[in-house]
Amino acid sequence: MDTDTANPRPRPEATKAGEGELIRFDRVTKSFGGTRVLDELCFSVAPGRKVTLIGPSGSGKTTILRLLMTLVRPDTGSITVDGDSLTHETRGGRLVPAGEKHVREVRKKIGMVFQQFNLFPNMRVLRNITEAPVHVLGLSPDEAEERARELLDLVGLGDKCDAYPSQLSGGQQQRVAIARALAMRPRVLLLDEVTSALDPELVAGVLDLLRDIAHGTDITMLCVTHEMGFARDISDEVMMFDSGRVIEAGPPDKIFTDPDHERTREFLSAVL
Repeated sequence: MDTDTANPRPRPEATKAGEGELIRFDRVTKSFGGTRVLDELCFSVAPGRKVTLIGPSGSGKTTILRLLMTLVRPDTGSITVDGDSLTHETRGGRLVPAGEKHVREVRKKIGMVFQQFNLFPNMRVLRNITEAPVHVLGLSPDEAEERARELLDLVGLGDKCDAYPSQLSGGQQQRVAIARALAMRPRVLLLDEVTSALDPELVAGVLDLLRDIAHGTDITMLCVTHEMGFARDISDEVMMFDSGRVIEAGPPDKIFTDPDHERTREFLSAVL
């Protein structure tokens, strides 16, 4: 993983995804109001890697996921997913800010599971999962339903197809949200504090499911979590953020046992 935040990088027009990179952030900055949340952030993630982002609140972790989902746009810099830019496109021989059609195509490669489930309350579980594959990917209703039923079996909710979200526990709703994200067959799965809204007794079941997905698939995962044991179990790499930059990155055994940076040691001593 490239976490060089000090050396200058090419501007977007000169940036190409490197071989073996699925995600690349290149000199990305983002501010909200007068607060700079990401500060010329540079990093890359290889296909199939499971990467956990840790660090104090406000260090930019969730903003990274929101940028990848195009819920917000960077102020400067470029973001590339699977060789396609989320931030720019070539039009008429010139590099210009990416239009909505281009963004939608790139975004099809990315799925996200949010803290608050975000299920459609007026739709039964099965339709919650089939809606996007039919309308975004163009699958037939029969194919989308077959995939949805397989995924509900995977997450242990095969008997809840006809239930409404309000009839499910928080843990069950989060499992449906995970199935919904996987139904799009994304190259990248983003997990944003997916257990933070759950009652404590429901957390272990959701984390066990995500462990199975992490260990049993080649999907690339970016995870923001305060569950450090979970992060250690599933991660190929852990990235420590502070003040909008990666200050340290490495295998979980190294980061959690013998971090190099004093800020990492301070953070881990506070949360472990």
